[in-house]
Amino acid sequence: MKLYYSPGACSLSPHIVLQEAGLPFQAVMASTKTKKLADGTDYLTINPLGYVPLLELDDGQRLHEGPAIVQYVADRVPEKKLVPAWGTMERYRAIEWLNFISTELHKGFSPLFNPAMPEEAKTIARARLNDRLKWVDGQLEGRDYLLGSSFTVPDAYLFVVAGWGRHVGVDISGLKHLSAFMARMAARPAVQAAMKAEGLLK
Repeated sequence: MKLYYSPGACSLSPHIVLQEAGLPFQAVMASTKTKKLADGTDYLTINPLGYVPLLELDDGQRLHEGPAIVQYVADRVPEKKLVPAWGTMERYRAIEWLNFISTELHKGFSPLFNPAMPEEAKTIARARLNDRLKWVDGQLEGRDYLLGSSFTVPDAYLFVVAGWGRHVGVDISGLKHLSAFMARMAARPAVQAAMKAEGLLK
């Protein structure tokens, strides 16, 4: 498999999950600015949407959208319990979290990375994000991870998205449960391996 990624982008989430899964894959950097690969290939010929992540399967099929990719990867190694089994309420809780992180957090950060966005709009976006992150902090009380005591795929997505805050003025240091979660995640070998591969850790 090939994972097309951009360092520190939301593609870090499936990168972490692939490391957790222990499946063989090749990580291919795709610049979201130039839309080029390192060898000069036009990324738009691979993914016309131009963004990451994109997972290319061994049979040539391509899967995009992080929440779909992480579930696909986790389902390849059910013995690792990276995602609850289909048909269980816990699986729907995982999907619930993936959707919440995607729509309420990930997209909430988008205006803050847009240099053309007026500061007034960014202030509104930060306030909304702070409210959502406070709610997440409350959900993590008494839990090591989003679904309880064990890592599952929504945890990788939350770790990546919540980590963007330090770049755009969204401070989570006062959210003790979320901060503890971030530290717990940062200590995971798979997280460290993915971040080192993307040049985010030395």
